[in-house]
Amino acid sequence: MSLKQVQKSGSSGDVRSIDVVTLRAPGAKPVNKNFLLFGEHSRELISAESGLHFVKALCGEIPSFAADAQRILEDNEFQIVVNGNPASRRKVEEGDYCLRTNPNGVDLNRNWDEKWQASAVLDAEDTNPGPSPFSEPETRVFKELVEDYQPTMFLTIHSGTKGMYMPWAYDMGHLASRNEPQMMEILKEIDSEHCECPFGAAGREVGYSCPGTCLDWVYDKLKTPYAFAFEIYTGAEEAMMLRQRWQEKINEDGAASLLQRSHLGHAKFRSFFEEHPSSFVQLRSQHRHDWVRPAQECFEQFNPGNEKEFKEVLDNWSAAYLAVAAKVTTRLKSATVTPSNATY
Repeated sequence: MSLKQVQKSGSSGDVRSIDVVTLRAPGAKPVNKNFLLFGEHSRELISAESGLHFVKALCGEIPSFAADAQRILEDNEFQIVVNGNPASRRKVEEGDYCLRTNPNGVDLNRNWDEKWQASAVLDAEDTNPGPSPFSEPETRVFKELVEDYQPTMFLTIHSGTKGMYMPWAYDMGHLASRNEPQMMEILKEIDSEHCECPFGAAGREVGYSCPGTCLDWVYDKLKTPYAFAFEIYTGAEEAMMLRQRWQEKINEDGAASLLQRSHLGHAKFRSFFEEHPSSFVQLRSQHRHDWVRPAQECFEQFNPGNEKEFKEVLDNWSAAYLAVAAKVTTRLKSATVTPSNATY
């Protein structure tokens, strides 16, 4: 295991530091290089906590994961940003539980150079994409890391609802052409074991321009074979309603087969996401906030509030991250050409 700190200066001259850890078993020759990005949105405390738990699991510090971690590390290595927005996270830990953006007020997951448009800002408080792509020191760090690492699997972790997504996020006019069936198959398998939640291509409404996400940028610009975004937590009552409503929606005529050829932004799923908003499948009607939520309400939406639930979330999703890595590895091994120019 190696740990390093990457620093970039902000527009005001302040320096932002991001820690990144790389894990690889001694003597291993990994087939799959996994890059995991946690904590882009500071109020999603559970994201960074999940990243820390996963690092501990890979290092053998959690007995229940030791055997699986050892097996995974035979064919995998990992580079992990545990806390992608540390300056704003400190404010959240002091009680500013609704804070999503970095200290400049920029949404780090709208600041990537993929379909970025300044005119897309309808709610500058929560989803401000910044003055230009990669204007923020944090996203410049992320960009440098993934470009240097060249992962074969990319995963970004969020909370506020539950869902598992693949490209594209910027609209529903395009479908992922590279590894689309394989990514959908992986999400379906992980969903049944760890989420029971919406999964599929994270397309938004036609005509809704949104700033670039890391999910789309890594898949498009780096040609990363497998790219996913997980939303891993919402309150218990909301999670129960979401699971029940999603099963009802999937059981409707044609809905299950539609997942294989379209986006979750499709009109068929509109009513579901109106009831259960997502950061990745976001309707235009949800892109404005005319009221301010109490801080405690924000905390409860994005983070578990007791130790039992906290541990259950960490254990469940660390197991899911291991499973994703294993499933991607299986598919990479079965490819007939190398990942850099593969057609799967």
